[in-house]
Amino acid sequence: MIRRLRLFSGLVMLVYVTMHLLNHAVGLVSLKAMEDVLWYVFRIWSNRPAQALLYGSFLAHYTLALWALWQRRSLRLSVSEVSQIILGFAIPILLARHVVGTRIADNFFHTDTGYYAYLLWLYFVRVPGYGYLQMVVLVVAWVHAMIGLHFWLRVRPWYARLQPAALVIAVLVPVLSLLGMIEAGRQVIALAADPNWTREAFARMTLPSPETRDALEAIIDGLSRFFGGVVAAVLLARFVRYAWRRRHGLVHIGYPDGRFVEVTPGTSVLEASRIAGIPHASVCGGRGRCSTCRVRVRAEIHSIYPPAPEELRVLRRIGARPNIRLACQLRPRGAVEVTPLLPPFAAAADGRQRVDVAQGSEREIAIMFADIRGFTALSEGRLPYDVVFVLNRYFAAMGRAVEAAGGRVDKFIGDGVMALFGIETDAQSGCRDALAAARLMSERLADLNLSLQAELDRPLRIGIGIHCGPVIVGEMGYGSAAAITAIRLEGLTKSYDCELVVSDETVVRAGLDLSGFPRYEIEIRGKRELLAVRTLEHAAALPSQGAVSAQQGELAAVLTGR
Repeated sequence: MIRRLRLFSGLVMLVYVTMHLLNHAVGLVSLKAMEDVLWYVFRIWSNRPAQALLYGSFLAHYTLALWALWQRRSLRLSVSEVSQIILGFAIPILLARHVVGTRIADNFFHTDTGYYAYLLWLYFVRVPGYGYLQMVVLVVAWVHAMIGLHFWLRVRPWYARLQPAALVIAVLVPVLSLLGMIEAGRQVIALAADPNWTREAFARMTLPSPETRDALEAIIDGLSRFFGGVVAAVLLARFVRYAWRRRHGLVHIGYPDGRFVEVTPGTSVLEASRIAGIPHASVCGGRGRCSTCRVRVRAEIHSIYPPAPEELRVLRRIGARPNIRLACQLRPRGAVEVTPLLPPFAAAADGRQRVDVAQGSEREIAIMFADIRGFTALSEGRLPYDVVFVLNRYFAAMGRAVEAAGGRVDKFIGDGVMALFGIETDAQSGCRDALAAARLMSERLADLNLSLQAELDRPLRIGIGIHCGPVIVGEMGYGSAAAITAIRLEGLTKSYDCELVVSDETVVRAGLDLSGFPRYEIEIRGKRELLAVRTLEHAAALPSQGAVSAQQGELAAVLTGR
């Protein structure tokens, strides 16, 4: 409930700030346009329910931010997390003058000139320093909101596709707002050059007396000190709590590589990792959303608390067993040993991987292995920098092709790529995805050769082998070296001078008709049976997904007699 309330209150203020910034951006059209748009914005936010929602959201969000600061046992955070915290607590301090000037000091009321005309005159003519401060506040508030929004959305499966467009919008909105404000300010500066305009524009405006101005300044100083003092008080209280709890015993947390850290009770495992400088995955910043910080726990029953409802919901989503917990939510009260289940560089997509897959199971999937033909000859006489440059371009192109087809790049070995298909679906889907990936890899290799023709003496050529069979899929490794991998029980040898060798079993499961391509039977080491394979000179000759669906439809029609 606390997390949801903080999110909801933040979204309410984000809507208000966004409307505010877009209203400023209209200044690129004209000062009058700003005033016209403000009329509608004012109608939305000036009624009592909307004001209660806005001010209530601020109080709730700020209070919960202080509570989150108090709850943290470590401030060793990523740069983005530290930036969000600092910017968030700076906003009310920087906004104090603007709020007092526009909400409390309501003495300046002028119907002829307009609200924006007066503020821009104040910011650009009367006291330019206030104008610079207001611009800083806008940028600070927007950056804080965008970081929080990014933390919230980056665990969503669809966010990666929209992230480039979202970044453009995140940059464009404050830039347009500042440009609109500056352009409208230039208009007001030009108008204020005429003494008659200033006199007539503010003729019916009651300016505060010196005593009132002093009182307003006292209110501004008081608010600034209050917001700064509250944060300082929480930080001081954290230090006192740490000293008191340290005197009453420490909690021992061990890691697979023999390292351990002793922390005060109430410290989460993720915070303990950060305190000790042990790399630990956490895409959502320790908010219990992404599950990338998952750990296997060994401890006595009394040493750990049972998972809270929010953590339990995430654990059920990933199919976790009772000994799997989220490191950001696990706060041991006794000695524990933990093993991180994902590498420190895990992405949000890895957090959606079910634990039952990571812990090991036997299943049928499609395995692809691709490598560069004649890579040794290609690298001879080249500088290491040039070889790495070509390899990185090659790996990026092939990796994107695999992921676009729904596969998973398991590892890069020298100049080879190993990819798995069907881990989270079934063998049939995995075979179709593997063949689609082979076709994409062939097409993108042609594009890559075109872009690298100035770097290479001859085009890159690849050999791709695909087979479907039983494998053991699970987490293998030790400690920080653990990673998801698969043991290949059956593999294909690339004995033919072609781009793709695919087993007949894979072709059948994928529902493809490759009878027009050469067929061979080969021996597999450790197996008595011969393995039937098809060879394709170019993987790009594979039919597309649409053609596969058409073939399957024709087959179904034949079987049903239609």
